[in-house]
Amino acid sequence: LRAPYLACWMLGALCWRLKPRPLLVSGLGYAARRLHRTSALYRAAAAAPVEKQEVDPTAYRENRIRSLKELPEVYPHVWPVDATVAELIKRFGDLPDGERDEAAVFTIAGRVKSKRTSGAKLRFYDLVSDGSQIQLMCSQQTHEGDDFAEVHDIFQRGDIIGVRGCIGRSKRGELSIFPSSVKLLSPCLHMLPSDYSGLKDQETRYRKRYLDLMINEDVRKTFVMRSQIVSFIRDYLITRNFLEVETPMMNTLHGGASARPFITHLNELDLKLNMRVAPELYLKMLVIGGVDRVFEIGRNFRNEGIDLTHNPEFTSCEFYMAYADYNQLMDMTEDMLSNMVMKLKCSHQFEYHPDGPEKDPITVDFSAPWPRISMVEEIEKQAGVTLPRDFASEEARQALDDLAKSHKIDCPTPRTAARLLDKLCGHFIEDRIVNPTFIVEHPQIMSPLAKWHRTKPGLTERFELFVNGRELCNAYTELNDPERQLACFQDQARAKDAGDDEAQVVDYGYVTALEYGLPPTGGWGLGVDRLVMLLADKHNIKEVILFPMMKPQAAPAKEPSASAGPSGDR
Repeated sequence: LRAPYLACWMLGALCWRLKPRPLLVSGLGYAARRLHRTSALYRAAAAAPVEKQEVDPTAYRENRIRSLKELPEVYPHVWPVDATVAELIKRFGDLPDGERDEAAVFTIAGRVKSKRTSGAKLRFYDLVSDGSQIQLMCSQQTHEGDDFAEVHDIFQRGDIIGVRGCIGRSKRGELSIFPSSVKLLSPCLHMLPSDYSGLKDQETRYRKRYLDLMINEDVRKTFVMRSQIVSFIRDYLITRNFLEVETPMMNTLHGGASARPFITHLNELDLKLNMRVAPELYLKMLVIGGVDRVFEIGRNFRNEGIDLTHNPEFTSCEFYMAYADYNQLMDMTEDMLSNMVMKLKCSHQFEYHPDGPEKDPITVDFSAPWPRISMVEEIEKQAGVTLPRDFASEEARQALDDLAKSHKIDCPTPRTAARLLDKLCGHFIEDRIVNPTFIVEHPQIMSPLAKWHRTKPGLTERFELFVNGRELCNAYTELNDPERQLACFQDQARAKDAGDDEAQVVDYGYVTALEYGLPPTGGWGLGVDRLVMLLADKHNIKEVILFPMMKPQAAPAKEPSASAGPSGDR
């Protein structure tokens, strides 16, 4: 651009010497000034941030890789940070506007969230690190060396950079680092979604959770709350002398819950194994062994549907407490969860959007005590009928079937008494619950591991905690009579033979363990993911699982080149 500019003036000077022509000179000068302004515009465009230009994402990535190859070092091995952004914000939050502490020099690192230019000698960045953000106010005056423009032209949104400089506050009141040196630590090779629109597409958010966390600040808050919930449960139990343990994830039998298992294969022993659906039986064996109070927080795997409240692998907490019954466990549940809600929400009442953030919220109140509703008695009350109590009989099954049909309640085959009772409970009780409510006294036919009720034949000492129509907890006084336990297992086996693929199998090893003596015990299980959904105000379980199960995508037509590093969606 400089060559035409100089050529015009040289031609003008030559014309002047040969024959003065004011109009010609004036015209050439005007052309030169236009060229000068045009060159300035081109220079400004070249200096503009790349992300603000309309660039094809594939071309952006290829251009970025090509430009980085010219640098002597792109991926340094280490950057010795001596402070975090959060620490600096806390320590220097009261600095006056316009003041700079030249003696307070720190080395930090983080990801570039935004980049702004003010003239040729000033660059502004928003740097994010571990959920905290601080401004970088980079000037040529404080930069070490004479390569200010070259260094800062490298950086783009999404890059991870290292910064060394003093701290202060801008005249506009923004806490800032005033760098003396900056270094690229790891480049981002892809264009990021714009700050103002964020990342909205759910498929992309769930498949690329790293990008979701990078762009959407509220996502991090959800998983911080999840960690706080798990920590609260763990601390609550440990302070009450419970021992945390780990039990097998694979077994030849799937016991502890009525669910369809995932099946895998152990090559060394040529053995078919099941991924666990619940840790219950192992934990009760530990109580038999003398561990009176035991709990486990871990993953379970159930080969069932995927919807807004179900994921094939999920997190639960189960605990077992010797010499306790289900009444004590209900009191513990109220105490644990009401105190947890108060700690995390600063109130027992909070708003929840059951149909998503665009719909109207409901108010949920965790203030204790919570209602306790007898399942069969409430179904009879709501339906205006009296049900037979021998639920194992064909007469009772037919009465339940007729009641379901009369209210047009769908129940897939096999229409066993247990499955019909579950559907009737959902229709008449569960769907009408908003605030925490205990559904108690389930029939024995639905609860093969629960102990019989002391005063109500055919029922058990079991409860489920429901909030907003969803189950959070399931607990009962444990069945510790080996003869009765074997009979319940055999009933389950007959249901499985009849087509109920979620029924449990006979676990003779567990029955043998019971013969050594299980003390009176209360057992309790909580779905961690659903509790996080409630307290984090999320209506989709995928929002509270970092990497939820997703249907595989078709393979990309062209694999990214090796220079890009690890690649590909799962």
